[in-house]
This record gives sequence, C-alpha cells and structure tokens, in this order.
Amino acid sequence: MHILAVGAHAADMEFSCGAVILAYTRAQHSATFLHCTPGEKGHPRLSPETYAQQKVAEAKTVADGLGAKARFLPYKDAELLANEEVALAIADVIREERPDIIITHPRRSIHDDHARTHTNTVRAVFLAALDGIRRPLPAHGVNRIYFAENWEDMAEFEPDTYVDVSDVFEDWLTITSQYELFRGGISSFRYKDYYQALAVVRGCLGRADRAVALMRPPGWERKRGKLPL
Repeated sequence: MHILAVGAHAADMEFSCGAVILAYTRAQHSATFLHCTPGEKGHPRLSPETYAQQKVAEAKTVADGLGAKARFLPYKDAELLANEEVALAIADVIREERPDIIITHPRRSIHDDHARTHTNTVRAVFLAALDGIRRPLPAHGVNRIYFAENWEDMAEFEPDTYVDVSDVFEDWLTITSQYELFRGGISSFRYKDYYQALAVVRGCLGRADRAVALMRPPGWERKRGKLPL
C-alpha cells in the first residue's frame, strides 16, 4: 500500500502523522510527502529564500529517514490559494503516485495555508478520479482519506482512528529532530514537547503506549481502531 501525506508546509505532515508513515514503511509499505510550500517565512533570523533551502533539505532528510519520498509544489508560504490550479497540481501527483490512502489537514484551521491545503486536496481527490478530466496521466481513485491532528487545526478535529506507533516512536522523534523547527529556537510553540505529550494522550485512548489520532471526513465510514495495513 501507498500513503500520500499532503501538507501545507514542509514539517506539517512529518510532525502530525510522520510516526504513522514510519510504521507503514517499516511494514514494507510505501509513502510520499507532498509539500505545497516549504513554509519558508517563519524563521526569525533567516530570509525566506535561505530558510526555504534549509526546509527543503530538512524535508528530504526526514523523508528519507522515515522511508518515504519528499515532493514539493512551487507555491510560497502564506500565499497559497484554494483554486483549481493547485487542486489540479495535487491531482497530477495523485495520478502519478497512485496512493491507496491520503492524509492531509482537517477543514478548519487558524492557519489559512492549512485550510486551503485541505480544500485543494479534497478537490484533487475528486478530480484525480474522473476519467473526463484530461491530464497527462490516467485517472486514479482514492477511497481512504484521513485528517491529521495538528495544534493549529483543532476547531473541528474529532478523532475516530488511533494508530499504534509505540514501536517506532523513539525513532520518529530522532528522525524528525532533523528539523530545526522541531528542536526549538524558531517558534515559541514547543513542537517536540507537544507531540510527545499528545502521543501519550492518544495512546491512552487508543489502548497503546503511544498513538497518533486521525479523523475520517464527516459522513464517511467511521471506524475506531488501528489504521489497516
């Protein structure tokens, strides 16, 4: 099986569902991270151009450590739009990668780029599956979509799936720490502490030592338990 994780910025999906990706790749499945933007405008000391280069390098290193690929769309941090151009760009990647599962942001967020990535990705899933949408590659349908838990996206996040990541959690922490943002010193938000604590809380609810919570789209089949391999 193949997971495609679509994030607004490099690091979004690695932080929120990277442990799931690692559990999958360790089980001989495949995965790809698609970053709509590098997330280059949030560094207090580096220019966006310099930080973009750093984030792209970090994303490739982390993806490799998680056993996945890293891909990038050509959009800029804080300038991402929700429109047909971006949705078709994501749809083209879906048709190329042919994933079985897609993970992306929930609908509501305090960060516009996250909300727009959700809108674009959901639209892309629809477009990618239609034979009548003429693109370079043939149509591909994805029937399993999940939304990842991100501290900026909690307004309507209602988890219904808990993935046991106990066996890979410490490795995920080490690998993800290749991001300067995760280690600390860029943002006042304590990413590493947050996701460590969150994994314990979700583990309690998912009957595991450490777990990641995901959400299915409203109205889709809802299932409590482990994400099926």
